[in-house]
Amino acid sequence: MKITVAMDSFKGSLTSAEAGEAVKHGILKACPDAEVTVLPLADGGEGTLDCIAPYIKGEEVRLKVMGPLGNPVDSSYIYDHVSKTAYVEMAKASGLTLISQEERDPYLTTTYGTGELIREAVQRGAAKVFVFIGGSATNDGGAGMLQALGARLTDENGNDINQGAIGLKGLCKTDFSGLICKETEFIVASDVTNPLCGPDGASFVYGPQKGASVDACREMDGWLERFAKLSGFDPFEAGTGAAGGMSFALKNMLGADIRSGAKTVTELTGAESEIRDSDIVITGEGRMDSQTVNGKAPYGILELGLKYGKPVYGLCGILGEGSEECLKAGFKDIRPLIVPTMVKIEAVKSVSDTAEDLILHIM
Repeated sequence: MKITVAMDSFKGSLTSAEAGEAVKHGILKACPDAEVTVLPLADGGEGTLDCIAPYIKGEEVRLKVMGPLGNPVDSSYIYDHVSKTAYVEMAKASGLTLISQEERDPYLTTTYGTGELIREAVQRGAAKVFVFIGGSATNDGGAGMLQALGARLTDENGNDINQGAIGLKGLCKTDFSGLICKETEFIVASDVTNPLCGPDGASFVYGPQKGASVDACREMDGWLERFAKLSGFDPFEAGTGAAGGMSFALKNMLGADIRSGAKTVTELTGAESEIRDSDIVITGEGRMDSQTVNGKAPYGILELGLKYGKPVYGLCGILGEGSEECLKAGFKDIRPLIVPTMVKIEAVKSVSDTAEDLILHIM
């Protein structure tokens, strides 16, 4: 029996790889002769580069860049000299995990460091840049990134605006003629369909988790809308609200192609060929609910399984509201952990035990 395991992370307890290996351990306890392949799964957020690194050619390029709050942080990206392709993870420079809960403040957090990663890649010779934009701490519409790449965003006195969303408050003029990457192809990996502005936009939907109050969300939404209009672009276009508007800047100012983060990862890791040759597919994440079928990573695996007529099973930390939608979409069964826990050691055992129970049920 050939089984493909493609687990997303259990946020706060297990990485994608750790969850996948725990599932494999449980499978082999139930069926020692099974041939189990573990594939990483991610949607473009924190840890995506670690997931795809074994499957893409290239070297890790390390450098210090500006962190979310302006302090220097150690960061890196992957560069393939042969294909002249760079892989940049926004969370490694402008991510929420780089600052403490108390430090979260989208008025101040900036995307400048992500721009520095892209700039270094372009100067190294990158003709194509993949940008994975989940897990950001920012809400500056990509303004900091653009400044790092040579754009001029100035106030009424002609001075460069400050970093962070607060800088957009005084924005009067935009000039993108100095961008250094006009010939570079950009591919943005994101599964967020929210617009930049409005009640479903970046500020109101994602601002609170980044430390913004209701009043701050209202202010930032207005600043972002003015930024978009000064730049000549639609502030209400679907998909431009990802990562605090980073997708807005990448798409409109850099001409990026926005693609599904989950699908991009499965393509880079060769998941389709593995699933095509499997007998059973197991996927999942920390929580499976009605949102799972809205383009999240496990849903991408389900789609591939259905494409080749393979039974796909779900395994998750907890089943949330609307999880029946996952069954309607095509999952054969979904198993929550026998013992839900956030403690890593306990979570590994619980995932393993749940996978063992699932395989025994299938057999």
